[in-house]
Amino acid sequence: MPRVYVTRQIPRAGLDLLAETCELDVWDGALPPSPEELRRGVAEADALVSLLTDPVTEQVIAAAPRLKVIANYAVGYENVDIAAANARGIVVTNTPDALTETTADFAWALMLAAARRIPEGVEFVRAGQWRTWGPELLLGPDVWGATLGLVGLGRIGSAVARRAQGFQMPVLYHTPRPHPEAQDLATWAELDDLLARADFVSIHTPLTAKTRGLIDARQLALMKPGAVLVNTARGPVVDSAALHDTLRAGEIFAAGLDVTDPEPLPADHPLLALPNCIVVPHIASASYATRERMAIMCARNALAVVGGEPAPNAVNDG
Repeated sequence: MPRVYVTRQIPRAGLDLLAETCELDVWDGALPPSPEELRRGVAEADALVSLLTDPVTEQVIAAAPRLKVIANYAVGYENVDIAAANARGIVVTNTPDALTETTADFAWALMLAAARRIPEGVEFVRAGQWRTWGPELLLGPDVWGATLGLVGLGRIGSAVARRAQGFQMPVLYHTPRPHPEAQDLATWAELDDLLARADFVSIHTPLTAKTRGLIDARQLALMKPGAVLVNTARGPVVDSAALHDTLRAGEIFAAGLDVTDPEPLPADHPLLALPNCIVVPHIASASYATRERMAIMCARNALAVVGGEPAPNAVNDG
């Protein structure tokens, strides 16, 4: 019977699917397994179900002589050493599409919450400061009719753009090359131009060597003073120190971050002291249905490979 090591408790539907034909070893800790535990877990595993928080390094792969597949419980897979997996003929898979609409919803939630200062309003009431209605209390920019800039226009970025139509927002997007098929959804722009023109900037690019630090001090300085920056992609795309300085100086209106660098942020991180910065714990895909879909997709990816079939969602040549 194939053996599967799972690095965290995932929704039951995925575990039950794996358990029908495989022996499971599930790490039950609240935090990710240590490198030592990860190497122990994969030592006799045919399949690994990993999370983004698990560095599946060359050393981990070397400790797993039987490993055939790494089924990542995420769309991204930058936590996996793809070159090392390729060298061993190990298939790496992800969970595309499962979280597209849910993450797009959450990007909008952050845009609206930041613009309309919802967390500040909650704290205002809880602190007993709400004494009457005031004409200038907690003012923020309108979302309806504003210009939206998308850095990246993959599945999630496109879903965010579709939602913008209901808000009658002109949409700009930046990718390395224009997508002709997207012309009815958004207009391509150079990154500097997009940042200068957009009232809301939402990041939807994968983390690569080219996108790490893409939004730095120079790029932030191009944004409008009333602009809002939202990141539901990967934390290192944005320079955290530069963003802090920009927000503290009031050079942009606000930011909404589902992802950070580092992640998680320590409790004393200066970004957390800013009233115009919303930080939440990487929960953009956190709906019951989406997390269950991801678990089932991971299980099917793993089962296909250990069963000698092509993986439905392979991201490498194996």
